[in-house]
Amino acid sequence: MRKALVFIFLILIFFLFIIIYEDDEIDQRDDYREKRQSMVLNQLRSRDIVDPEVLQAMLTVPRHQFVDEHIRDSAYNDYPLSIGEGQTISQPYIVALMTQILELKGGEKVLEVGTGSGYQAAVLAEIVKEVYTVEIYDSLSKTSESLLSNLGYKNIHFKIGDGYYGWGEHAPFDAIIVTCAPDHIPPPLLQQIKEDGGRIVIPVGGIWMTQALMKIEKVGGQIKSKGITGVRFVPMVGHNR
Repeated sequence: MRKALVFIFLILIFFLFIIIYEDDEIDQRDDYREKRQSMVLNQLRSRDIVDPEVLQAMLTVPRHQFVDEHIRDSAYNDYPLSIGEGQTISQPYIVALMTQILELKGGEKVLEVGTGSGYQAAVLAEIVKEVYTVEIYDSLSKTSESLLSNLGYKNIHFKIGDGYYGWGEHAPFDAIIVTCAPDHIPPPLLQQIKEDGGRIVIPVGGIWMTQALMKIEKVGGQIKSKGITGVRFVPMVGHNR
């Protein structure tokens, strides 16, 4: 009888721990959800981010999953964070701004140069049909591919290589987004957007130069460019190194 009571007591303790653990998990999920909502409201909507698809993507993607556990409490703050290899995850506003500038409608094929943490790729994948992403650092590409697969993304394709040269096998792209700064616009990227309506969003400028976020468009095969704002990105490496 005593052994039976001890067994029942242990079972009760076991289930109590499960309930407490699950409650903690729910509390944590709710906390991150609230932080995402605050990010969208205070960092994006209160500025110039108005595209509903972009806002919904930023509200959906769990940004905290894309940074190291010890800095997750800072994941939704309005500044970039280190992700290793001298690279960063851009601040939420810049991710949203660059995505909005592409004027995505939902059926596009988009190339990303600089996979990094995988966060920008996830935001794009919430909006468009296919995302192709190139990363020069093996470790970042493999970590991002594993994470994005675990999060259920099936429309993101990965390549380890020099993003300066794009991904010619899958060109032309409706749009290209570059998340590192070359000191000039790479000619291969210009060649890989559609002749009519293709566009690129890219920060341009060397390490010691003022960087400008640029929007490049091809209209009837002709190149048009527009400066958007001053920015600060990590430099493109590879061909540019």
